[in-house]
Amino acid sequence: MIYFVIVNYYSSDFIASLIRSIQASKGVPYTIIIINNSPDDVSIHHLEGDDILILEAGSNLGFGQACNLGLNWIYTQDTQAIVWIINPDTYLLPDVLEKVPTFFASHPELSIVGTIVYTPTGEIWFAGGEFIPEKGEIRAKKIYSNSGSSYLETPWISGCSLLINFKKFDICPQFDRDYFLYYEDFDFCRRYASLGHLIVITHQMGVVHEVSAITSKNLAAKFKYSTYSYLLTIERYSSKIILTVRFTRLFLNAIYLITVKPQVAFGKLHGVWLYLRRVLRISQKPGFSKKPGF
Repeated sequence: MIYFVIVNYYSSDFIASLIRSIQASKGVPYTIIIINNSPDDVSIHHLEGDDILILEAGSNLGFGQACNLGLNWIYTQDTQAIVWIINPDTYLLPDVLEKVPTFFASHPELSIVGTIVYTPTGEIWFAGGEFIPEKGEIRAKKIYSNSGSSYLETPWISGCSLLINFKKFDICPQFDRDYFLYYEDFDFCRRYASLGHLIVITHQMGVVHEVSAITSKNLAAKFKYSTYSYLLTIERYSSKIILTVRFTRLFLNAIYLITVKPQVAFGKLHGVWLYLRRVLRISQKPGFSKKPGF
């Protein structure tokens, strides 16, 4: 069984379009799990049906924790499931769903699989993740280097379209609760890669993504969470020197943008403040011995 996990935050129209693309597939059993991060969005309940279940988050849990709610529910039902975490503002390319069972049957060694993500104009938006810890660079590839293999190993996969093979996990995989939005997919992949799980991207499956169609509605919030999550990620996966350099660049860039792009600037500054508050809170915990990033 394939389970789709979709996080709703006032995006019922997008989800309706995504569901139609899923329903266009034939012969593959699936269940759609919608995690409702916007409790007052009553329009989402119009989508509920025999193969569509809505789980109420109770509040906006953020992306990762909402996904965890869906993952935990599915794991209690089916520990052999294939789970497809997918953004509301995406839709499946024709005949993609039919390829999923065959792909995983042919490659049972895979734990986490990403698909190619296209823009509506057909350009590649994501074809694998890159990470350069010496520079603190986390970026998406725009070109898929097809070596003739069914898949390519990659450091991380975008949570926009990410498949998890439950058969490879002794306990239910989880996103880190410290992330509210952005970079939780990177952290998820790096943590499980460190445990020996195989993380790959495949060109055999693809989705179309309306890039930032939801998050760009509130630029201040977008940059607040992306800034905080980026600093947290660099703290964990790079050096203190790189963290200091990146922190300084972010702060100075935010100051510069105040008169040019105030929403972006104040969002970044808010993210910097959230990160500093976290560092201070951790440093004040009893028994704390590890030096914080600053």
